[in-house]
Amino acid sequence: MTEPTVISNAVDASGIKPSPEGEGWVRGNQNKEESLFKSHHPSLLPEGEGAQAVYVYEKPVRLWHSLNALVIVALTVTGYLIASPLATVGGEASDHFVMGYVRFLHFAAGYLLAIGLLFRAYWAYAGNEHARQIFMPPLLSRDFWLGVGHEILWYAFLVKEPKKYIGHNPLAVLFMHFVFVWGTLFMIITGFALYGEGTGQGSWQHALFSSWVLPIFGDSQNLHSWHHLIMWLIVCFVLAHIYVAVREDKLSRQSILSSIVTGWRTFKDDKPVDDVH
Repeated sequence: MTEPTVISNAVDASGIKPSPEGEGWVRGNQNKEESLFKSHHPSLLPEGEGAQAVYVYEKPVRLWHSLNALVIVALTVTGYLIASPLATVGGEASDHFVMGYVRFLHFAAGYLLAIGLLFRAYWAYAGNEHARQIFMPPLLSRDFWLGVGHEILWYAFLVKEPKKYIGHNPLAVLFMHFVFVWGTLFMIITGFALYGEGTGQGSWQHALFSSWVLPIFGDSQNLHSWHHLIMWLIVCFVLAHIYVAVREDKLSRQSILSSIVTGWRTFKDDKPVDDVH
């Protein structure tokens, strides 16, 4: 498991400054003879050290993020159409099979969502410390909750300066954990329970999900309603996630949008970071 590599733009002991190409954007472990240093906790970096970039999001996390976004779009569109079907097409249903294709795409995307979450949970263990943030929020940390409060004030435009984070800020961690992680798990469990109704009592979907989930919700209609309701909760989360990412990319003290593409977090000042994760 590799530690985050922090790239300094400062002149090193030998008087050699990192290559000007990209202003210190040295990739991975290349050019080790240059001014590179590591830290178990980057928040301990002294002020004025000139830290410019930290490798935060590993390739598996970035790939999962992109594929998961496409899967959620597919599930949302097809799920909405399943709950509110299109108008009946004239002629024999076998000549069109419109809703059949919609349902197939929904089921296929559901399997991909489940497999993706299992992989992401594994990578929370195998990856770096930032890969674990949304799965293991430090809920017992006083500094974490102080950070949550500050972020609420910052998003409400009630404080003048945001804090500086290498990973996700505390409020983002809180919402990603409870709304996204648990919301996605709820959708997978209830989705397979509904799917198990169609595959029948002899199927593994019915045995592992339908057999115990349906009695909890009372009947299939209640289960459908809750499944549909949490879908809208996740849609609201996605919209807020996109808004905040664009907003923070412009107003915060670190990169946001480019970081999930390249994996590198870059900073706009030399002050210490405030991570409490």
